[in-house]
Amino acid sequence: MTTINTTTETAIVPLFMNSIDLLNHWQGHRRLTRRVIEAFPEEELFKYTIGGMRPFSGMVSEINSISGPGVKGIATDVWTTINEMDHHSGKSEASSKEELLRQWDAVTDEINTFWAQIPEARFQEIVLAFGQYEGEAYGIILYFIDNEIHHRAQGTVYLRSLGIEPPAFWNRD
Repeated sequence: MTTINTTTETAIVPLFMNSIDLLNHWQGHRRLTRRVIEAFPEEELFKYTIGGMRPFSGMVSEINSISGPGVKGIATDVWTTINEMDHHSGKSEASSKEELLRQWDAVTDEINTFWAQIPEARFQEIVLAFGQYEGEAYGIILYFIDNEIHHRAQGTVYLRSLGIEPPAFWNRD
């Protein structure tokens, strides 16, 4: 609930979406991104690039190192720093599609585990994500989702350029 102060009274206005709906929305995006990962041939997932962009596996590594630790940070207020993040340090780079999908699934589990520990009021609080990005927790989460969508779109372009039909962007089942 959001409180709106007026000069004469205080009114409680419900948010348009509760935290469970937001999680379900995000998990739909994660299911779709997983299907994009699955659509890549093994070698191209790790080596194929266009226009100087990273291989899709590197983009997935970034999504993973932001999403799981980000939700954990919101839940616990213990944050990984930017330099400690896997996609900056390279410490958890997968070497096979199978391993990358295992990491993806582990991060999905991490999101679910820590999401359940976030009190509703926390989504409205100001956080300092990764010791660097200040904003309301829900806004930080929306960034995590936007970042995933952005990189999934890049992966979709890669697939199309390889002659592979990507999963339908609207199907998040």
